[in-house]
Amino acid sequence: MAHVTNFKEAGFDSLFDELNWRGLISQSTDRDQLAETLNGGPITYYCGFDPTAASLHIGNLVQLINMRHLQEAGHHAIAVVGGATGLIGDPRQSGERTLNPKDVVAGWAKRLETQIGSILRTDGDNPVRFVSNYDWTAQMSVIDFLRDVGKNFRMGTMLAKDTVARRLNSEEGISFTEFSYQVLQGNDFLHLYDEYGCTLQLGGSDQWGNLTSGLDLIRKVRGVNVNVFTSPIITDSQGKKFGKSEGNAVWLDPTMLSPYKFYQFWLNQPDGEMVKLLKAFTFLPKDEIERLGRAVEENPGAREAQKTLAWEVTSFVHGEDATRAAIDAADALFGRGGDIHAIDMDVLQASFEGLKIVDEDGERRFARAVVGERIAQAGVTAGLFKSVSEARKTIRSGGVYVDNVRVEDADQELDGSDFLGGHFALIRRGKKALGVVELG
Repeated sequence: MAHVTNFKEAGFDSLFDELNWRGLISQSTDRDQLAETLNGGPITYYCGFDPTAASLHIGNLVQLINMRHLQEAGHHAIAVVGGATGLIGDPRQSGERTLNPKDVVAGWAKRLETQIGSILRTDGDNPVRFVSNYDWTAQMSVIDFLRDVGKNFRMGTMLAKDTVARRLNSEEGISFTEFSYQVLQGNDFLHLYDEYGCTLQLGGSDQWGNLTSGLDLIRKVRGVNVNVFTSPIITDSQGKKFGKSEGNAVWLDPTMLSPYKFYQFWLNQPDGEMVKLLKAFTFLPKDEIERLGRAVEENPGAREAQKTLAWEVTSFVHGEDATRAAIDAADALFGRGGDIHAIDMDVLQASFEGLKIVDEDGERRFARAVVGERIAQAGVTAGLFKSVSEARKTIRSGGVYVDNVRVEDADQELDGSDFLGGHFALIRRGKKALGVVELG
């Protein structure tokens, strides 16, 4: 796992200064009060993770990194896995959620707890505490909920919340179920304040309305000022949010997105995003990030910042062994060293995933070839060439490789040994263009 620093090791005078410099504080309650809270003695803080899918994604990772920063500074973490709120789902801008069966949500909750436990400290003298809001929410009757909690919320304030307001103005509107989510989340904060003395909640900036509902509730019924702060929403180069609701989630679960593809995601980020991503997603010291920023400007072709980012984030999430395997696979695929035949088949197949073609039915699949088929034809089938004649011409010029071995004869055929693990043959055109055919 990548080395995790505390604020002093990272070159800062205080935790607040570090989080602020890294761009991890987007919105907050009174900033002076927040700074005093973060920089003072240990407090208890929490962040909620709803099991509305089988895995967390990199949008959640920002919150986990924030939590780890606070944990390293000595503050006490609570991870709320939303066994109750996960059955409802927070309102999203794109429309009403599909409600998942209770047993499915319970299974997802266990998976999320395992993921969170791999990123936050679970042992030593300051381990994360796991709780499920189902434990206290399920005990409340409807009457209790309306009298004890709902009585403290005002419709005008609830209707003014950004996501709620947008949904109300949409054709689909918003159900009472999703509208009530902010009341449930507010009650979570109150429960954690009463039970554990929790005085700070973290979340994404799209959760601001839900976060402040708990702050307002605690102030009203306990007369105490607590804090919340959000971190910015991570978007792609088109400004689109990375998340499961948008269909472009970068999952943390290796069975849903392989470490190879996870590593490649970070490796392929543009130069202009490097400093921002290094600040937010790594624990590297300030001077090292600034050095990498200069390296991007002075020698962008070396891609040192991208390689560092990919290593740091992938090893933090998946461990160093999986990250090295992803790097070895990439090097072997592009003929930069290493024996492609020695790459684990699961890693290899994951690395081939992006090399599928679209068939006549519009489905993505691996191109197929058979033993004895000419490599020129297989290259066309894999989408590397427009015609067999073009493929043959490229072979004659020495620009075609099978499993990183140059093809010398334009009439050369695939044999059984070309199919890695008996399944796939990798065809490369030049240095960068890759194709793959599956034995079929």
